[in-house]
Amino acid sequence: MRQMIFFLLLALISSCGNNATDTEPIVDLDTPTVRTSSTFEVISETDVVYAEGLSHETLNSQEAQVIPLTLDIYYPDNTDTNRPVFMFIHGGGFKGGSKTGGTALRLADYYTSRGWVFVSIKYRLQAALGTIPQEWIDYPGNTPANLLDQYYAIYPAQRDAKAAMRWLVANADTYSINTEFITVSGGSAGAITAITLGISEPEDFRDEIPLSQDPTLNSTNRVQSFNIKTIVDFWGSDVALDLYEEVFGPNRFDANDPPLFIAHGTEDQTVLFSDAEELKAEYDRYQIPIAYYPLEGWGHGAWNATVNGKRLEELAFDFIVEQQGLNVN
Repeated sequence: MRQMIFFLLLALISSCGNNATDTEPIVDLDTPTVRTSSTFEVISETDVVYAEGLSHETLNSQEAQVIPLTLDIYYPDNTDTNRPVFMFIHGGGFKGGSKTGGTALRLADYYTSRGWVFVSIKYRLQAALGTIPQEWIDYPGNTPANLLDQYYAIYPAQRDAKAAMRWLVANADTYSINTEFITVSGGSAGAITAITLGISEPEDFRDEIPLSQDPTLNSTNRVQSFNIKTIVDFWGSDVALDLYEEVFGPNRFDANDPPLFIAHGTEDQTVLFSDAEELKAEYDRYQIPIAYYPLEGWGHGAWNATVNGKRLEELAFDFIVEQQGLNVN
């Protein structure tokens, strides 16, 4: 009788286990959950000040104006207390573009409605030139004279993006953000900046300028750390990292860099497709996970491109979920 009861119990335990496996997916409660389809209404807060910066009329002029640096933040109308975050940096050649451009708004709706906190940032452009280290000024490389102002503008853009990320992490509790699941993305100049943000060291584009020269650095949460988990690159390059290496010395690529998603038009004449190939080769060299989508026949700004019937934001969704191990409903 005891033996029969023992086997009956084993059968019952086995049956319960099988039923649970078949009907209830295993969920890691420490990992955020996102949705495969648009599920939540989107709440937004606009023009949130994340730092201050100096704006010079001419290169490092004595006359400078302190200006607010702002971002827009979108979060889902739900009670989730464990949300991943997606920071987006607009393009425009470091001289144009907007955090409220149509692409930013479309991506904000796509990711926020699926469970992310989405952030779109404003950063200083060529017309509001920030303070620049003398070493950067002294090394224009082979930059043509008509592009020097654009070259100078690359530095403060990187500084501002880092300040925005530090603000976001410092205020994570306010928006129920899990700072272990950070994605940074951008298009064109924004992608250049996103790549730099994900790969450079914390002190880069921060400590090259003394506080005595730019006291607004004190407004940028300078001691706050952050850890980028994935980079989503839409037709960008590593030009800012290359310049940093040429000006200051160190090569910042290593095997600990975040996984990278690249989508780049093969006919791009603004940021050349060869730049994407070179970036991929750098990642392959260190055997870092990468998703690589050469968009055949597309030029610059290929936001409407599809691959096997999927739009780029869908492909990026799949990439982020896989690399970060997010729960999916």
